[in-house]
Amino acid sequence: MADEGLTLDPATTAVVLVDLQKGIVWRDTAPHASAAVVANGARLADAFRAAGALVVLVRVAFAPDLRDVLSPPRDEVPPPSTPGPDWAEIVPELGPKGGDIVVTKHQWGAFYGTELDLQLRRRGIRTLVLGGIATNYGVESTARDAWERSYALVLAEDATSTFAEEAHVLALKYVFPRIARVRSTAQVVAAIGGAS
Repeated sequence: MADEGLTLDPATTAVVLVDLQKGIVWRDTAPHASAAVVANGARLADAFRAAGALVVLVRVAFAPDLRDVLSPPRDEVPPPSTPGPDWAEIVPELGPKGGDIVVTKHQWGAFYGTELDLQLRRRGIRTLVLGGIATNYGVESTARDAWERSYALVLAEDATSTFAEEAHVLALKYVFPRIARVRSTAQVVAAIGGAS
């Protein structure tokens, strides 16, 4: 299904897929199962590569002693866990492949403390297509930071999911329409020049 209102220039557009890594995709997600998010993420990455557009794979990772994990006071603290040795590995369906950029972050958003903005600007990227897990954590934090840096944004809704459906719905209803265009994977693929 093509979207007449969405056109993406491969020379100035990148797809940024957030936290599609082994330690995260095994979790149950809603409204889209993590396997479907990975499949749609791979479809986006393949379409962008075929069009000559930039693919950015973002992962979250921490030092072995976990001393770089954020831990300020808060009302809800996740249960303690020790990431396994392959926890931060990007799922093989996505790559990385030649020409892709891999960004390692240490918090929800992919801009702070990384070279993401520098890498995008040096390549003349002005539009970002976002997907990943989780909608209201890594994806939304990255989207907000990108919007504040004046990037045009497109959220691939069915290439995004989270751990509670109501959190996904809330982000899609109140946050993303104010900072991005929300489209399906098929619409994005068609807009970058691939078959829908």
